[in-house]
Amino acid sequence: MKKFLNTLIFICWALMAQATVSFTVQAPRQVNEGSKFNVTFVLKNAEGSGFVAPDIPGATKIYGPALSTSYSQSWVNGKSSSSSSQEYTMIYKATRQGRLNVGAASVDVGGKRMSTKPFTIDVLPPDKAANSQPRSLQEEQQQHERRGVQYDDPITQSADKAVTGNDIFVRIEMSKPRVYEQQAVVCTIKLYTKYQVSQFIPTLQPSFDGFLIEEIPMQPSLNNVETHNGQQYMVAVLKKCILYPQQSGKLTITSGNYDVNVVQYENYRTIFGTLSQPVEKKLVVKSNTATVNILPLPEPKPDDFSGAVGRFTVATSIKPTPLKTYQAATYSYVITGTGNLKYIKAPTIDFPKEMDVYDPKTNVRVNPGAGDMSGSVQVDFPFIPQFAGEFKIPASQFTFFNPETEKYESIPVPEQPLIVAKGEGAPSNHYRLQNMDIRHLHEGDLHLTTKQYYLLDNWGYWLGFILPALLLAALLLYYRKQLRERADVRLMRTKRASKVAQRRLKQARASMGRGDRNAFYADLLAAMWGYLSDKLSIPVSELDKENIQAELANYGVGDDLQQATLDMLDKCEFAQYAPELAGADMAPVLDEAASLIDRLENVKRAKSQPA
Repeated sequence: MKKFLNTLIFICWALMAQATVSFTVQAPRQVNEGSKFNVTFVLKNAEGSGFVAPDIPGATKIYGPALSTSYSQSWVNGKSSSSSSQEYTMIYKATRQGRLNVGAASVDVGGKRMSTKPFTIDVLPPDKAANSQPRSLQEEQQQHERRGVQYDDPITQSADKAVTGNDIFVRIEMSKPRVYEQQAVVCTIKLYTKYQVSQFIPTLQPSFDGFLIEEIPMQPSLNNVETHNGQQYMVAVLKKCILYPQQSGKLTITSGNYDVNVVQYENYRTIFGTLSQPVEKKLVVKSNTATVNILPLPEPKPDDFSGAVGRFTVATSIKPTPLKTYQAATYSYVITGTGNLKYIKAPTIDFPKEMDVYDPKTNVRVNPGAGDMSGSVQVDFPFIPQFAGEFKIPASQFTFFNPETEKYESIPVPEQPLIVAKGEGAPSNHYRLQNMDIRHLHEGDLHLTTKQYYLLDNWGYWLGFILPALLLAALLLYYRKQLRERADVRLMRTKRASKVAQRRLKQARASMGRGDRNAFYADLLAAMWGYLSDKLSIPVSELDKENIQAELANYGVGDDLQQATLDMLDKCEFAQYAPELAGADMAPVLDEAASLIDRLENVKRAKSQPA
């Protein structure tokens, strides 16, 4: 087992050979005379040996160095990153007031010696509450018992004490108690502990039902100290992510379970002072739950609202210029700002009919910040002018909801003139027949004959009146039917559900081609949610798995197809949270989703349900 662990650690460090190596120190800037304090020397992304701790005149070393090793790996936007650290922890006791000069610590890394920078610690007058000195181990333990467990004092962390929920716990914190749909809320999962942790294994992760997740990469480390409920703890941020709620109401982040090994100490009184022997204890820690109130977006929503929530600006451009016929050009529509950039729908551009327009390409460049994603989304519309002349892309506007003002705001997009000069080349296949105004002349005998007949006796004459009249009546009936159907919003949503889903699946296919796993599963999940919302006529604010299953049953969908639909939603949500566990091949998942939509389209609505 020891050889296996050493090999595993060596492989991890080998994978990070190109990562930045650093050797730093973490220590308090002020302590009280007579108090104990920790000094931790952190070696990142390298394996060290031969550690030499500095002497600190005016302080006595109580414990150390204690070596702990950690390794972490994260997968963000399809890219894997990893890091490691070695931490050498020393515990000292300040023996006199004044300024302590802490020299440089050193460690051997790959045959080279690395050193930390010297620093100082100010020693303040002693704390009166802790000024009395015990004369025996029993008195010392009684004094520490009154103070409770202290994260920086091994004597208070004795092995005979029970570890309570007040000594170590996992806490889920939300940045805001209430937000609007699609407005970002930051979820932070922290470990609070008064004991050193030698092993931490998540056995049940919290679930984020009703949210789209953007994880902020980080490396957990017990290097920070925070005060919670008047007590000090060592704190590590286990997970930090930006959540985008997809429905209104009260959404809850469920609790998680963790297997934790903490380090306690068996204390012995000797002629040389009190000695501490570390002892590990296994625990099961359960986190709390966290709830957020999700407000629905105000009604009525503007007709041109595409789901953007945040603060944005819009710019457009055309390249190349000047334009020439039969030569490719690109109309770029760039949305910049902070908000749910990755989930904004591509705008619809009304190009002149003289342009041959192709499917748009979307490029998302975002950086998750402290509370939201910022960056830009660029949608490129390739087109080829087919005729020379002056044309224009009409003016429009980009509408979004601003949570700060709690209002819908619109940005005018100005009209874009298109001046096309005559160029060289051939028209595209789409317009080739339209541009051919002269066909090949027929040669040879035309077999012309002369024939006389009365117009009123010709059945074709009367048919020329009857057929247009019948056609007009049919068109009027069809038009009235279309008016009735368009007035039925539920029916129209159901009819266009499959077309909209197939268009959204194209975005997932494009993300798969780029190898962007996070974007692929986000696009696939958005396609499935949107299709089921349209197909089953369920408002977005009421869209959840229970309603979907109930409406599928009412619609007439069989149990097997119902379960397959729910399994696909679970698979996409799980892959968004842990893409590295979802499998390497995305093509079968895309084929399965497309097949599932086709099967749902082939199901006829039950007769008991209204159309």
